[in-house]
Amino acid sequence: MAKRDYYEVLGVARGASEEEIKKAYRKLAVKYHPDKNPGDKAAEEKFKELGEAYEVLSDPQKRAAYDEYGHAAFDRRAGGFGGAGGFHDPFDVFREVFGGGSIFDDLFGTARSDPSQPQRGEDLRYDLEITFEEAAHGCEKEITVTKPERCSTCRGSGAEEGSRIRTCGTCGGRGQVITSRGIFSLAQTCPHCQGAGRVIDRPCRSCRGTGRREQTSRITLRIPAGVDSGSRLRSSGNGEAGWRGGPPGDLYVVLHVKPHEIFQRDGDDLLCEVPVSFVQAALGAEIQVPTLDGSASVRIPPGTQPGTVFRLKGKGVRNIQGYGQGDLHVRINVEVPSRLTAAQKAKLEEFAELCNGHENPISQSFLEKAKKLFR
Repeated sequence: MAKRDYYEVLGVARGASEEEIKKAYRKLAVKYHPDKNPGDKAAEEKFKELGEAYEVLSDPQKRAAYDEYGHAAFDRRAGGFGGAGGFHDPFDVFREVFGGGSIFDDLFGTARSDPSQPQRGEDLRYDLEITFEEAAHGCEKEITVTKPERCSTCRGSGAEEGSRIRTCGTCGGRGQVITSRGIFSLAQTCPHCQGAGRVIDRPCRSCRGTGRREQTSRITLRIPAGVDSGSRLRSSGNGEAGWRGGPPGDLYVVLHVKPHEIFQRDGDDLLCEVPVSFVQAALGAEIQVPTLDGSASVRIPPGTQPGTVFRLKGKGVRNIQGYGQGDLHVRINVEVPSRLTAAQKAKLEEFAELCNGHENPISQSFLEKAKKLFR
């Protein structure tokens, strides 16, 4: 069966904003979540379809590829976006959007994990601005991040050395107390252990029993060649420290590339405009044009017109997936002198007289087309 359009799956327009896409996913994912539809295979398939659609449309690079090539973009790059078949587990997508485990745990008081056990730390986002050249060539950057790190005094346990850690007697280690009111049950955070599910006789004085302390870390990032604005890099294990000795989360670095004074980027290709004089365009010349690796010679033939584009193969940006390198497109801009000396003006007038009665082909064609409008 052919896959449905991802925008249709989420019920959003093709020009929908990131927030609109996320809002649509949240609404539908709750509706079709397997916890809310036990045993319903159709709802389960719908939930998977929603996760796949959201994963693509919420990522700028994947969305751009989908908008251009449709589902074929992911057939060509099988496995290129992670996970079996190129996509993540739909439950991982759900947890990333809602944070933590299933929201139905909180709604119905059916906590799946023991809050007193070690828990993974939260992921973090860091926005990094880099230059055009750094994005094209790749580089290493050192960033400074202030985040919760594991307490070195108690090694993440939250307890002073020799202190006893016991299960909370109020909630029985669940971290929640459940109050029944008629046919309804309401789950609330345990007021005694504050949701931790455990009680420490003597909390660590350095971290006050949390097992974590705010610290500043320096992290070195390797940025590959070919990244662009919106590219996201993952630094594994550099997110927030876990709770009660749990593993740390990850750090996601979102890149923002500064505009260049000369080059414009279109995928892996580059475009630049090079000014040449009227004489060079008319008589032909060999000119030097800038590239990311220095300069290159371009031979322009006699009679080159404004807007003519020359291609320098392999002088663009390296493809981030390793599929070769883009091209540099040089657009010729014929510069007209704004001020002329008397001698220059006399020579041009003499040139104009020599051209009298010998229209250029482009001008001749334009005049013929213009005449038809007034017949």
